[in-house]
Amino acid sequence: MKTWFITGASRGFGRAVAEEAIRRGDKVAATARSVEALQDLVALSPEGVAAIQLDVTNPEEIKHSVAAAQARFGHIDVLFNNAGIGYFAAVEESQEAEIRRMMEINVFGLVNVTNAFLPAMRARRSGTIINVSSVGGIRAFPAVGWYCASKFAVEAISESLSQELQPLGIDIVLIEPGPFATDWAGNSAHEVPPDGEIADYGNTAGGQRASFRQNVGNEPGDPAKAAVAIVNVAHDEDKPLRLPLGNISYDGILDKLEQVRQEIAKREAVSRATDRD
Repeated sequence: MKTWFITGASRGFGRAVAEEAIRRGDKVAATARSVEALQDLVALSPEGVAAIQLDVTNPEEIKHSVAAAQARFGHIDVLFNNAGIGYFAAVEESQEAEIRRMMEINVFGLVNVTNAFLPAMRARRSGTIINVSSVGGIRAFPAVGWYCASKFAVEAISESLSQELQPLGIDIVLIEPGPFATDWAGNSAHEVPPDGEIADYGNTAGGQRASFRQNVGNEPGDPAKAAVAIVNVAHDEDKPLRLPLGNISYDGILDKLEQVRQEIAKREAVSRATDRD
């Protein structure tokens, strides 16, 4: 049995993973900005689920939610950093306030929640931290340059953490989904307003943005299947650093790695010649 702390548990991957963990008999500290949105999870297992209010951008709520989870369950085995939002705009169209809002949630919120749990995990010399990244954490796309930047940051932080924490018995896992039928491209994702659009980007960022919106709910990824994979990896003794989810993610990451290999190989001699003699 594992005890989970899940951010953004009211919908998307957070909700699906919470339901799967409960089904498996795990205990869950489910968090969201509104505890009312979590009451149906509590009803699934009143003794095994705690509904806790948490806005990951609020340092006081982070402190209180961690303390509440530890008081209820004793300790947390698995931290699932799921809370995150999207933002759709060409890089030049992007509004600084929207960028900062997304970075506060996707990057600083994730790091601050993680840091709140690390002292207890280090003391126990055990724990698993699962961070939701994206195929966009490996390769970027038009209209989501800043979103991808937030996930590139999650990748880098997680990779460093993995190396820092591995000797202490704490595992880091990066979840890298492709497009899934969650609310990621729905109401939670803001976009450039019409009066801020730049016509020159209509066929690149504009087309990609329209595609995201039109396909909400029809994406190929199944959140319930993803939840099974995520809960399985939390219980796995041999955890990977990276777990792509969905064919688009798996193939897209391999394509990106091959593109990088081919591109840098063209100027291998130039690159190698810049070291001291």
